[in-house]
Amino acid sequence: MRVIIFFLSTLLFAGYESIAQTDNIVLKDFALDKENPAGMAELTIPSAGNLLSALMYMPNGKEKHPTLILAHGLPGNERNLDLAQLVRARGWNVLYFNYRGSWGSPGVFGFENCVEDLVNAVAYCNRYQDSLKIDTSRIVLLGHSMGAWASLRAMEKLPQVKKVFALSTANFHINLKTVSTEQQFVTLGKEHPEYFESYPMLTTRTFDILFTAWKNLPFFDLAANPASYKGKQIIMLDEDQRNKELANSVKNSNPLFFDYQVWDTDHSFSNKRASLANKVIDFLERK
Repeated sequence: MRVIIFFLSTLLFAGYESIAQTDNIVLKDFALDKENPAGMAELTIPSAGNLLSALMYMPNGKEKHPTLILAHGLPGNERNLDLAQLVRARGWNVLYFNYRGSWGSPGVFGFENCVEDLVNAVAYCNRYQDSLKIDTSRIVLLGHSMGAWASLRAMEKLPQVKKVFALSTANFHINLKTVSTEQQFVTLGKEHPEYFESYPMLTTRTFDILFTAWKNLPFFDLAANPASYKGKQIIMLDEDQRNKELANSVKNSNPLFFDYQVWDTDHSFSNKRASLANKVIDFLERK
């Protein structure tokens, strides 16, 4: 996954902003509700004629719960399921799913399809809100890398979603717009095959995924529709400053709440899991 992130970075050696983080978080046991116990459900989410593999972490209680949807990156080795356990322990549902064409979900993998899959996952929550005990007024998206891009991109189609946590957003537009011709793109692929590594868990070659994105570049500009962020609560958290310009654009779009930070870590926030968990939980509990 790192080679793809390398290609998608415009700033290879960025200075880090010093941010104080908190690391005193513990996953605590909780007593099971004997009548309505916490558990896990294996689900399939319809999307464009495909059934996406999914699972939901469900807390205690018969009442409807707020729900966090996790949108994984490319290819999705980091699923952030440690966060799912912590969030579930605080009374939230957590829905994880695999986009079509990834990790066994049928269909063709593509960036635009990932956005549609995310929108359809929210629609699924609406449709089965009673059986899955989902408070549809409190659905939050947490996306990592490409999943963060998809979460922000889906905002214009998801007016009911008021909060998005964008973790290390992949900024396809700012990177791919430097390629001016098809031949230049092909040459880049030949000179740097490591940028276009193919993954066995995806149905589509990375080269083809990126080439399709390049041919439809306006779709990937997260700053193109500032109205989609107005009135939302958004956190952008990065490991370098490549998204500073995007963050300023989102901030200027008049969100209800916005926070942008750069932490001294890697793309998966490997050494900051406790701090990340605290920040996610604080964001979810914020009114």
